[in-house]
Amino acid sequence: MSEIADRYRNVAQQFTDRLTAVPDDAWDNPAPCEGWVARDVVRHLVDTASFFLGGGVDAPSVDDDPVGAWTAVRDAIQSALDNPEVAQRQVDSPMGAMTIEQLIARFGIADTLVHTWDLARATGLDEKLDPEEVVRVYKAMEPLDERMRGGTAFGPRVPVPGDADDQTKLIAFTGRTP
Repeated sequence: MSEIADRYRNVAQQFTDRLTAVPDDAWDNPAPCEGWVARDVVRHLVDTASFFLGGGVDAPSVDDDPVGAWTAVRDAIQSALDNPEVAQRQVDSPMGAMTIEQLIARFGIADTLVHTWDLARATGLDEKLDPEEVVRVYKAMEPLDERMRGGTAFGPRVPVPGDADDQTKLIAFTGRTP
């Protein structure tokens, strides 16, 4: 198995752990992403699976079964990454053609990691993220600062003290208030 497959498995498990702990009455709690509620965080990750895999995933509705929807998507992505032939399949992306593994490495891991924090913040769960992955993602994102702010994915960077921990820096970098 590849390093990317292992990294995705780790980050996806962190999201799964938070997701399965969401209290029934917390799905409509506001999330850090403007206009989103906790359920929308899951919806986003489910909807982006088709982007990463070059096609849709057969999954339950996020409205009816957010855990089932995420589990179906997580398993489809992990299965693709665990199969070297599939992981190297070229798919079209807004950044041009790249392999499924490249897309997950560049976007899927970071997206899942940051949205784990969003879901935890929205639902009052543990917000602590994997420190090694936080450092990797932050180091990969920081050089792309200007380019990342050109679309709708990130708001302005939130200022934090210079001695802030890595997770605080990453969350603030993505336009969220830690």
